[in-house]
Amino acid sequence: MKKKHKRRKYKKKSLSVMRHRERYDALEGAPMGDGIVLEKRAIEQKQPHSGLIKCVRVQLRKNGRVVTAHVPRDKAISQIDEHDLVRVVGLGGSQKGQMGSISGVRFKVIAVNGISLEELRKGKKQKTKR
Repeated sequence: MKKKHKRRKYKKKSLSVMRHRERYDALEGAPMGDGIVLEKRAIEQKQPHSGLIKCVRVQLRKNGRVVTAHVPRDKAISQIDEHDLVRVVGLGGSQKGQMGSISGVRFKVIAVNGISLEELRKGKKQKTKR
């Protein structure tokens, strides 16, 4: 009789974990999402490291949530302006959490106005004028 009770309890726990992901994942299970840049900002790293991490605040088109996304690589932040359309993906930390010393940042920018951020940064392509 006890084994049956434990099994039932375990099943309920797994359902609650699934609902937790639905509720708190800003991308709602999708691998990436589009959003509008609200502002550019620099965030200080956590304790053992020092330096400023370049980030943008993005309002997702999918559900209107506002998230903070990291802009990777050197001088890449200069390619992004306010009101640009950016594509964000998860950073891939443990349980869809943050990576390393970047506190509260769970996403990174990979494209600006439909053009890869890496190509913009290297100068292979130019950002379109709207």
